[in-house]
Amino acid sequence: QVQLVESGGGLVQAGGSLRLSCAPSGRTFSGYAMGWFRQAPGKEREFVAAINWYGTTTNYADSVKGRFTISRDNAKNTVYLQMNSLKPEDTAVYYCAARSSLRGSYDSTVGYNYWGQGTQVTVSS
Repeated sequence: QVQLVESGGGLVQAGGSLRLSCAPSGRTFSGYAMGWFRQAPGKEREFVAAINWYGTTTNYADSVKGRFTISRDNAKNTVYLQMNSLKPEDTAVYYCAARSSLRGSYDSTVGYNYWGQGTQVTVSS
């Protein structure tokens, strides 16, 4: 059951930028921390970025630190991932997730029980 919907993916050249958006479908996620994960063909789903409910704490994978920015607008019930200086290795399906449990850590999929269907990001060289 999809309860989050991602948008904003597409095809860009290396060095370009994209902004992904994530909005709820059918319910809200008040009080939830949110995260972005990505999965490339043949690879495990990996952590990209996370943000707490208040937007006062953010975390990033080392591979995207300094290039990606996660943010949220709770009035719009929307989470964003601004991606700059994109590299071909960023190519993946990007998933938005809501952290419904504090089990596991923020960079693990374990605590994220609500997911979107994903949006494709392709970066050409």
